[in-house]
Amino acid sequence: MKIASFNINGIKARGPALARWLDESRPDLAVLQEIKSTDESFPRDLIEERGYNLETHGQKGFNGVAILSKMPLEDVKRGLPGDESDTQARWIEATVTGQRHALRVCGLYLPNGNPVELEADGSPKPGGKYDYKLAWIARMEARLRDLMALEMPLSLMGDYNIIPQAEDAARPESWREDALFRLPSREAFRRMLHFGLTDAFRARNSGAGHYTFWDYQAGAYDRNDGIRIDHILLNAYAADLLQDCRIDGAVRAGEKPSDHVPIWAELAL
Repeated sequence: MKIASFNINGIKARGPALARWLDESRPDLAVLQEIKSTDESFPRDLIEERGYNLETHGQKGFNGVAILSKMPLEDVKRGLPGDESDTQARWIEATVTGQRHALRVCGLYLPNGNPVELEADGSPKPGGKYDYKLAWIARMEARLRDLMALEMPLSLMGDYNIIPQAEDAARPESWREDALFRLPSREAFRRMLHFGLTDAFRARNSGAGHYTFWDYQAGAYDRNDGIRIDHILLNAYAADLLQDCRIDGAVRAGEKPSDHVPIWAELAL
């Protein structure tokens, strides 16, 4: 089964780019981020005419996540538990069943966290965007503990807005104080790995120069001045089924592309 994640940066603006990728890559399942559309206004035909089932968790003009799947989507949940006042559409999960195993899939769009607002002691300023990012991660970790207890293959996929290591940025020194690369963000990513998750891409690829995001400005893609912030994390049950994981970097060179590109993994499900 081929599973993928793609931050499309607006379904209305990038619909043709998404359609081209679906036709060429043919994932069995994909999670999307930044659909920037309400559920009602999402162009479902673009997905469904290609044989996919679709579930969305949308928001007008911002955020928004979706799951599309060739298999039926079961037990769909929208929104990350832990804060009923949080109205940002950043989390969706569902279960799909392959030929041999079922897979619980979580699609996420983790907060960016910039600008980083700090107190005099260096702690995040309460109510600031970086404080929200770290609080959101804490809620995700709580949900992860519940998901790990299911004892079934699990994949957490999406735009994490975290650069895990220096090798995941072309110019790591320029990101040092950015919310994507600050130490608390990287520590949170490592906690998830220590909790028993596998970074699918790093399980199959090593070294620098592998990126999923390039800014639109200053010819960043042409210079390969990118960062790796889109990730597929697998629990032990799913990691045992991992066959490959790649980044579709060439998608960025297409017409009217997203600033992100898809990342995909093959699982023997």
